[in-house]
Amino acid sequence: AIHPRPGSFSDKWIEYCDQHCVPYKLVDCYSIDIIEQMQECEGLMWHWAHYDHKAQLFARQLAFSLEMMGKKVFPNSKTCWHYDDKVGQKYLLEAIGAPLVPSYVFYDRKQALGWARSTTYPKVFKLRGGAGSLNVKLVDNFSTAEKLIRKAFGSGFKAINRFHLFKDTLWHFKRDKSIQSFLKISKGIGWLILPTSTERFLPVEKCYVYFQDFIPNNDHDIRVIVIGKRAFAIKRTIRPDDFRASGSGKIVYNPDYIPKKCIQLAFETTQILKAQCIAYDFVFLQNDPMIIEISYCFAREGYLQCPGYWNENLEWKGGSFAPEVFMIEDFIQETSNPDA
Repeated sequence: AIHPRPGSFSDKWIEYCDQHCVPYKLVDCYSIDIIEQMQECEGLMWHWAHYDHKAQLFARQLAFSLEMMGKKVFPNSKTCWHYDDKVGQKYLLEAIGAPLVPSYVFYDRKQALGWARSTTYPKVFKLRGGAGSLNVKLVDNFSTAEKLIRKAFGSGFKAINRFHLFKDTLWHFKRDKSIQSFLKISKGIGWLILPTSTERFLPVEKCYVYFQDFIPNNDHDIRVIVIGKRAFAIKRTIRPDDFRASGSGKIVYNPDYIPKKCIQLAFETTQILKAQCIAYDFVFLQNDPMIIEISYCFAREGYLQCPGYWNENLEWKGGSFAPEVFMIEDFIQETSNPDA
């Protein structure tokens, strides 16, 4: 079963099934009878997104429920429960001893303020959700931290800040100077006037506050994506006059610039997590890779120019590829093996 969403991984999944005569059924995961729709299928593939407020309500629960039926799911529970949840990722990565950038979460205002008075700066403030460096702020001093903490335990933060989103759209236009990026500016102006359904329906983020240590002397990060026994990677340089690399679009594809330490660590962590697909963001502390955050999905456009991938033995395999094909090939193998 495949839930189709134009522009998502499902486009390639459907194309693969058609080309290779793989029997499949299109289903609607939002339908009241999705469990009934799944009765005759071995498994479900559904690329649901962090900005889909409806999927956020039930996608994880549906995955677990189908697994209880004996169905295979992509992404399965081990792969997706922590998706777009930096707080959940903190506990998970700490629990397995992964080298997470030191992270701090508080559910009490007084405790948070006490920590903020005694800690060192700068720190990085984040909301638990969001992608492309949205909802991320460098905090230079206690005064700024205090304001963020009081707001977190007061009115809270919108999950999507339309002004920051528009500012990000302008930056992308200055970088690309393309018709596509220009058209996005007009959309951005519309967002400033009328909030999107995502902004209106996603809950306000409040009653917690989350910080990470700022790791200095990094002019880039490394994004490594592991799908089964394959890993591919890019180097993302930071934006001008900024500390963020995610969402910059300033990408280096040359595998010579990817430290093997990152590839090995990504493979090892994915194996421990027993996940189908995980994207890792790494920065470096004294040449040691540190994980910033993880995700089961990614914007595929940023990886179309990757010249190849590594296998689990860290051997380089040159040539073009489609990540979605890796996903569905692994999934077909998984559904054919009931003990997988």
